[in-house]
Amino acid sequence: MELSQLKTNDHRTWSCFCLSVLFFPFFPALGALGILIVLGIVGRNNYQQIIRSPLNRSLVILAILLIVSAALAEYPQSAWLGLANFLPYFFLFVVLRCLITEPRQLRQLSWLLILPSFPIVLMGLGQIYAAWDTPPLIEAILGWQLVPLGEPAGRMSAVFIYANFLAIYLAIAFTLTLGLGLAIWQQQSYKSKNLTLCLLTLILLADLSGLILTSSRNAWGLAVFSCLAYALYLGWKWLVWGFTGAATAILWASFAPHLGGTQLRQVIPAFIWLRLSDQAYDRPVETLRLTQWQFCWDLIKERPFLGWGLRNFTPLYQAKTNLWLGHPHNLFLMFGAETGIISLLLFSAIIATIMFQGIKSWLNNGHPQAYAERYPLGPSFYKSASPGVSPGVYDGRGGLRVTSVEQISSPIFFSYLLAFTNCVLFNLTDVTIFDLRVNTIIWILLAAISGVKLERDRI
Repeated sequence: MELSQLKTNDHRTWSCFCLSVLFFPFFPALGALGILIVLGIVGRNNYQQIIRSPLNRSLVILAILLIVSAALAEYPQSAWLGLANFLPYFFLFVVLRCLITEPRQLRQLSWLLILPSFPIVLMGLGQIYAAWDTPPLIEAILGWQLVPLGEPAGRMSAVFIYANFLAIYLAIAFTLTLGLGLAIWQQQSYKSKNLTLCLLTLILLADLSGLILTSSRNAWGLAVFSCLAYALYLGWKWLVWGFTGAATAILWASFAPHLGGTQLRQVIPAFIWLRLSDQAYDRPVETLRLTQWQFCWDLIKERPFLGWGLRNFTPLYQAKTNLWLGHPHNLFLMFGAETGIISLLLFSAIIATIMFQGIKSWLNNGHPQAYAERYPLGPSFYKSASPGVSPGVYDGRGGLRVTSVEQISSPIFFSYLLAFTNCVLFNLTDVTIFDLRVNTIIWILLAAISGVKLERDRI
């Protein structure tokens, strides 16, 4: 039995997982407990599948390398603690790819991941504009604190400990909302279609507002990147040129004031070009990303094979610069410095393999062009010989408007590919593994990409 085959008769396990994901951002302890129970049930039922998977075996090899690295670390205690940021998520990944195997599950999961973002942004707005705070009892029960004016001050962080964690969470929600909205818009027969699209638009606007108020340059860039990707997906060249022109103008105003950028600064809001050009802050050289990255590279050259140990960057950097810094703002350089080049290459190869297979599956079965090649009946209805596949109709503009819920997974699967790509790009200039909720959501995205096989629905 392949990993892509789901035992769909156990609806209670899936329901437990869905409820856990829904409550996870608000009640991390309860959500984590529910997910842990699901992992135990699914892992027990699919043990043979899990141990036979070559991909899972490569993760076991990586886990062994990380353990050996921790044993030989410069600061072993920190390294052993650092394993908690990886090993439990390896287990989560290999189990969830047995649970999330059907395209229709992606649709349900998208709703569960994006719905909490709306109240989270509302709380963030109260945090920024009304200095909302959480009572000690709420903080003790839920495990998070709403810091008045944000953390750091002036940047929305909402229920997260820092603005950048909220930024990547909202970037994921923003991308998935676009994909879900596109899927519903493409579908001809959908109950309460207009009402649902209005709700998704409201969530989308809330997520966009939150992204802006996090003042995260990474998140701003990812929002533009996502919009460009969807514009290319739809073939809307005018939108591509529009976003490209706007991004060019903003970058021009931020980094080329002496070449006409001064005039553009009269039009573009100051907080945007000030933040992008980093003129809003006076940073010591030790806090600059280039300084951190150079230090990581030096660490890699000194111990190229097994590294210095997870979470060892902070004490090593503090010993050299007399500055405490939680991470070097690049996951892959940090991983290479702390665990060695072999682990870094294996880790990168695993992720690249999953993404390559996911993109290949989408291009072969989910991309709009695949519909046209599979059902070349022009503007007329097609009838498929495959059971469970409903007829569709061309929309008259060169695209296929699908009429079955089972066939909306093309833009939704694309949104998962795009959302995880955004996570990888975000981690090129930051590190997201230190937040339980964000790290879990990212591994859920990867498990969904690896577990779902579009060929099963013949789309």
